Amino acid sequence: MQRLNELSASEIARRIAAGETTSEAVIRACLARIRTREPIVHAWSGFDPDAALRQARERDRSPPRGPLHGVPIGVKDIIDTADMPTEMGSPIYRGHRPRSDDSCVALVRAAGAVILGKTVTTEFANIEPGATTNPHNSAHTPGGSSSGSAAGIADFMVPLAFGTQTGGSVLRPASFCGIIGYKPSFGLVNRAGIKPSAESLDTIGLMARTIDDVELLAKVLLNRAPSRLDDLAAAPRIGLCRTFLWPTANPETVAAIDDAATRLAASGAAPHEVVLPDEFAGLNEAREAIGNYELARAMAWEWSHHREQISEGLRRSIKLGLDMPYETFAAALRLADRCRAELNAAFGDNDVLLAPAVTGEAPRGLTSTGDPRLQGLWTLLYVPTITLPTHKGPNGLPVGIQLVGRLYDDEGLLRAARWVMARLGG
Repeated sequence: MQRLNELSASEIARRIAAGETTSEAVIRACLARIRTREPIVHAWSGFDPDAALRQARERDRSPPRGPLHGVPIGVKDIIDTADMPTEMGSPIYRGHRPRSDDSCVALVRAAGAVILGKTVTTEFANIEPGATTNPHNSAHTPGGSSSGSAAGIADFMVPLAFGTQTGGSVLRPASFCGIIGYKPSFGLVNRAGIKPSAESLDTIGLMARTIDDVELLAKVLLNRAPSRLDDLAAAPRIGLCRTFLWPTANPETVAAIDDAATRLAASGAAPHEVVLPDEFAGLNEAREAIGNYELARAMAWEWSHHREQISEGLRRSIKLGLDMPYETFAAALRLADRCRAELNAAFGDNDVLLAPAVTGEAPRGLTSTGDPRLQGLWTLLYVPTITLPTHKGPNGLPVGIQLVGRLYDDEGLLRAARWVMARLGG
């Protein structure tokens, strides 16, 4: 029998609405799991058990507020919360208390969610890792920068969490930890209340263990009706896009993509090769240029007043951005615009693309969060992407696959993801 903390958010919401359990009982189950596992996983930068229980009791006493009534959720610690600190993985902001919630937090509260706590982020959602470990093997990275959100969900501490992605910060940790990570089309989810990293790229992402839960959360944020498997009577048209980064893929990622393509073909999808135009090979260099240039300006106050409290790696990125000529930045923006304009033609008749999500299993060690390039090129293209926990590598660690949708066709992406998960399991 599943413990309450192991249930999906959708099932928790259903049981609370039906009177089969209470929000307090669910929160107590999550807190018990956190007490047991947090000394190993380190998913949380801050949470107050008493405050979480107070929220839960208030939900149990009040009429239903919305679809997330009584459901716990984690919030990445660059996203503002009015009732707990937002520290951004940096000593500069230790104890920092915002006056208001981020838009996404305010919306889920209004829908009845219980904010369980703040999840660990890398420093300012950039390259310096936090304390979080991979819940499948604590000697391996959980990925980043949404480290705590992915690890907390994978370890059954919480069913839902927010992440953010500027390069690969939702999909990579989701893939490494074996959960679902969904990066919506750029700009769909309002970002009011997050510390910017690169405003041309930053996207709030949704993390969960089921597609139902991703869509439940998307419904609250976007007023978008969830898809159903029977919405897609026929197999989706899937293109197999290995990308120009295919040589970086480890054997386990090669095996995952080849196996997925074979099994989906047997189910009627028949993926066929899609080759991106040569110009797309410059996208990751362009993304890095845009990221560093915009980061340097987003961090101008911290650079001027607290430079000694910024990690060496982040200082290097800021310095690169400060020294970058405007012409380099503008050229990167123009390349991104051209590639976005060409992407629909590259899609051809396909509904979605199947692509590698990560180079392989989560690397051993906690000094790096892994290679973001297989996720980052799609981030720059602004299209919606999702990673699905379908495969494992030689060490038994998760290896996700990635589906890529057309810009603003997030519904089509999630419908296809349902169809794929029904056939690949995981």
